[in-house]
Amino acid sequence: MKHIIIGTAGHIDHGKTTLIKALTGRNTDRWEEEQRRGITIDLGFTWFDLPGGDRAGIIDVPGHEKFINNMVAGVVGMDLVLLVVAADEGIMPQTREHMDILNLLGIEKSIIVLNKCDLVEEDWLELVEEEIKEELSGTFLEKAPVVRVSAATGEGLPYLVEVIQRMAEEEVEEKDTDTIPRLPVDRAFSLQGFGTIITGTLLSGTITREDTLEMYPIGRTSKIRSIQVHGEDVDKCFAGQRVAVNLSNIKKREIKRGCVLAPPDSMKNTDLLDVKMRILDSSMRVLTNHARLHLFTGTSEILCRAVLLDREEIGPGEDGYVQLRLEEEIAVKKGDKFVVRFYSPMETIGGGVILEPNPAVHRRFQQQVIEDLERKESGSTADVVEMHVRSHGETMITLAELSKLTALTADEVTRDVEELEKEGTVLVFPMRKDTYVWHRQAAARARERILGDLADYEKKYPYRYGMKKAQIHTALFPKIKPNVFDLYISRLEDEQAVRRVEEFLCTPDYQVRKDSLYQQVSGALLEAMEKAGFDFVRYGEIPVKGVSQEVEDDILNILLEEKQVVKVTEEMYTLSSYMEQAKEKIREKLKEEPVITIAQVRDMFHTSRKSAKPILEYMDTVKVTRKTGAESERVAY
Repeated sequence: MKHIIIGTAGHIDHGKTTLIKALTGRNTDRWEEEQRRGITIDLGFTWFDLPGGDRAGIIDVPGHEKFINNMVAGVVGMDLVLLVVAADEGIMPQTREHMDILNLLGIEKSIIVLNKCDLVEEDWLELVEEEIKEELSGTFLEKAPVVRVSAATGEGLPYLVEVIQRMAEEEVEEKDTDTIPRLPVDRAFSLQGFGTIITGTLLSGTITREDTLEMYPIGRTSKIRSIQVHGEDVDKCFAGQRVAVNLSNIKKREIKRGCVLAPPDSMKNTDLLDVKMRILDSSMRVLTNHARLHLFTGTSEILCRAVLLDREEIGPGEDGYVQLRLEEEIAVKKGDKFVVRFYSPMETIGGGVILEPNPAVHRRFQQQVIEDLERKESGSTADVVEMHVRSHGETMITLAELSKLTALTADEVTRDVEELEKEGTVLVFPMRKDTYVWHRQAAARARERILGDLADYEKKYPYRYGMKKAQIHTALFPKIKPNVFDLYISRLEDEQAVRRVEEFLCTPDYQVRKDSLYQQVSGALLEAMEKAGFDFVRYGEIPVKGVSQEVEDDILNILLEEKQVVKVTEEMYTLSSYMEQAKEKIREKLKEEPVITIAQVRDMFHTSRKSAKPILEYMDTVKVTRKTGAESERVAY
């Protein structure tokens, strides 16, 4: 079953509201002023059933020039428009502006309803219809069917319903109910005993009673208390339906037309938009840089400044890339259509499509910016995801962040990222709570920096195993989380781009230098430790001449890493072979007696108490012994 939204458009007093009443039996002029003045000021909503069984919502939008902002708000989510033209007047100025707005907002399915046919003769009708066809020639309405009716007498209405039914079946496409729900608010009010109620056209997805959604841009979450579609309570509503939603936790005064109801963290507020804008052929204005405009998108109306990114000015019939700098925040999605009106006097001058809803501030005439916008204009959602990933080269970006920035569902983002990973465009790092994505170009630059820094480090410090991984992370990639960085290093290891030695990283073919200087220093250290035996020698007291302390420390670390030497205390070192002997003797002693003391260790190794105590403490660290309570006694571990 299709959910169809039909709208009306046309000049004031051409009979839109009367036509809707004739089709539905209901008057959409809600306000006393509307009924008294005989014009539609705000949006009116009702519905009627089509012969095929579908129920069509219908929106009555204002025709008066002063209420054009309400007209734009009403177009959101429309599948089909009835462009109403009075037979006794023909196409009027407001009709033309409505046509321009419908075109800019991408409404293509239309029926020309020639109303008030009972007021004119047949010859006159022929002339008016011919005039309409000439006027619409070359426009998106060129092939729209023309249906003659009289809303006052009912003449032609059955045939109009037939045409609507046929177009609904053959031309109106099903809305996407599987993506994130998005409901732009066109009206908010309170009812005694119910609280806050909003109305709008559900553009995408599904909303279920008890769902928790967020109101953008005000940032308030709310549970859905109840839902009505066409005046009937329902548990669930679908994209393409006119809905009324009863909200908890939000006051009516907090909401205004232009707010959007969507899942928490599924969208991101913005005061910048990158757009492709076209100036109407019929416009008398030339758009210049930094011009102030009224922006209409969704149900929002916001003042903004237009920064022209690729040209000095945009004249009638021309288009260009523009960054709109908004005076308030809104929440929109890539692909949303918009209309702009001149600041003063208020007249429609153009519109277009949003290419990037969350851009950075751009300077004018930047080639990379323009190329990115060209890709966004012609590309898929995967292209957009890729560009967001590319813009986060220093930090990586999570799937959740991508979903929020692009207003795509988690499943849609995951699908696009999988496609990009398969192409080799991005790298993916799954973590427990989220998945991080890095652009291949950023990863390649990182690899180049790491290998370059490692090579420089190895030249500068040839007696070290390499650079500490933590040092690389802190110096080069401080904005990437350490555990995610570890995954990237593991990937480099798998690719044999780097080699890991304990906590150190080095280039694949690097070996610590073991030249004559190394032999001199290591020989001096090992000889001193061997001579000292179990009396141990303090590292600082070992005489090594003609060598910097830094080089001596590095060579000592090599001996430690190669397990030729062990560290007994902060200052005492000895040969690993000595401590292995000590382990065996102490284990044998503990087999004979349950407890061993410092005094016994002193006598076993013919050393001093000053050296015996560190021996036992070392045995504690390697789990040969453990304390029993007394400081000087140990038992088997």
